[in-house]
Amino acid sequence: QVQLVESGGGLVQAGGSLRLSCAASGRTFIRYGMGWFRQAPGKEREFVVAISWSGRDTFSADSVKGRFTISRDMAKNTVYLQMNKLEPEDTAVYYCAASPPRDSTWLGTRASEYNYWGQGTQVTVSS
Repeated sequence: QVQLVESGGGLVQAGGSLRLSCAASGRTFIRYGMGWFRQAPGKEREFVVAISWSGRDTFSADSVKGRFTISRDMAKNTVYLQMNKLEPEDTAVYYCAASPPRDSTWLGTRASEYNYWGQGTQVTVSS
């Protein structure tokens, strides 16, 4: 079993930056593919960015490409989401997710591909 805890959310002005963290515990999450999703009020949960368990491969949604970066620190069992040039449209609850063990290059873009989820952290971007 893997437990995920997000942190780092908050209120920021448009154009600003935030860094979200997702700390994993329980079972080592080495070889787990990781992803970030978000859900705005009245909308479905959507994919943001994913990273392979090796950390060498990433994939981002078009809406955040060039602004958001995912990374992972194996020693700390933590995944990060660096968000720059934030826009009001980025306002949402952000969730990190972990997949069952996959090969080293796997990148999941669908919520159904992930078995473990954090509780979410609110990000609010004011205009």
